[in-house]
Amino acid sequence: MTEKETQAKAGKLSAVKGMNDILPPDSAHWEWLEDKVRVLMGRYAYRNIRTPIVEPTALFVRGTGETTDIVEKEMYSFEDKLNGEELTLRPENTPGVVRAAIEHNLTYDGGKRLYYMGPMFRHERPQRGRYRQFYQLGAEALGFAGPEVDAELMLLVHELFEAFGLRNVRVELNSLGVASERQAHRSALIAYFEQHRELLDADAQRRLHLNPLRILDTKNPAMQALVQAAPQLLDYLGEASLQHFDTVKTLLSACGVKWRVNPRLVRGLDYYSHTVFEFITDELGAQGTLCGGGRYDGLFAVLGGKPTPAVGWGMGLERVLELIRQQGQAPATLAPDAYAVLPDAAALPRAMQAVQALRSAGISVQMHAALTPGPDSMKTQFKKADASGAAYALIFGGDELADNAVTVKALRADGGAQRRESLDNIAVWASTLQSQT
Repeated sequence: MTEKETQAKAGKLSAVKGMNDILPPDSAHWEWLEDKVRVLMGRYAYRNIRTPIVEPTALFVRGTGETTDIVEKEMYSFEDKLNGEELTLRPENTPGVVRAAIEHNLTYDGGKRLYYMGPMFRHERPQRGRYRQFYQLGAEALGFAGPEVDAELMLLVHELFEAFGLRNVRVELNSLGVASERQAHRSALIAYFEQHRELLDADAQRRLHLNPLRILDTKNPAMQALVQAAPQLLDYLGEASLQHFDTVKTLLSACGVKWRVNPRLVRGLDYYSHTVFEFITDELGAQGTLCGGGRYDGLFAVLGGKPTPAVGWGMGLERVLELIRQQGQAPATLAPDAYAVLPDAAALPRAMQAVQALRSAGISVQMHAALTPGPDSMKTQFKKADASGAAYALIFGGDELADNAVTVKALRADGGAQRRESLDNIAVWASTLQSQT
């Protein structure tokens, strides 16, 4: 059986629907974004945490909430064949971070500021900006009760978006108060929706006595007027909750961040309290929420830990990158500083030695590799050098090597000017080359 017949019999394998490969040159945009994230997280004194992709299913049932869409419809859950344990690919990472904090007693000596970047998984219909495997950036401040940390986290998002060059992103805020206030509001919601039960869709009727706050988050157009007229949680907040919320708004305004109170903003997860927020754009259609989060002071206790205040957010990176591209802010594709042209395979040992020295000196070099059975023509090599995006071609020809030299030819500027450089002085001309690229 020929190789082609073997491949045909085996069948072509493709990635799972909604789980996408990220290939060059697009991967360079991800690296650009991740570099900016790491720099800014360091300025705010947030430190990286990396948690497992697979967690116990119970972590999300308890932490995210049994009546949330994530738990009811979207989780990738399975039984471990070895021990029968119920496991789930993480659909979000806040419960995982809290689980890690409890397990390793991270806050024993005070609060911790943490951030993560990585893949999450939700079984939903793939569409623009929403995938079954998606990447999320998140920041969590554990052990801090004050409104200044709520504001700090929103300022961090605001500054990240500025670093990405994004425009026209608005901030919406709300407060969910404390448990007793939510309970009073919950009773009022149930009474209100009971009076209009005939207008509720199936999801809303099912949630009416389980989690009526979630009805406010409905996307059903037929229910929007009903939801808009429902009792507002802000009217049930006590003095302490209102003071917390007012301080958050004051601090944001003091730092030049514009915001709008949205009394219907509840987020989709059960663990929130006090401040909740979203960063929203109108330029991505229905998938306009770029980042969302809030305070979740009760989650530690729900997951078996000591009561610990906490606040955080999550940001969908695919949506952010899509908006960056749409607004024309995408960074230039990464290109090597130089491309090594080898007219003769005999030049390879000395050329490779020189290329390695350049790389050690901080110059990125792509070396032409098609040397067998014979080298490509100079014309072909220069075409590939130009296509690589390199600023310079390094020509390791026989004449150059006979003089212990290399010809450096400009590909992007100086009208294609070229000069010879001694291989004995690589560090010197590498420094010059680096300053010009």
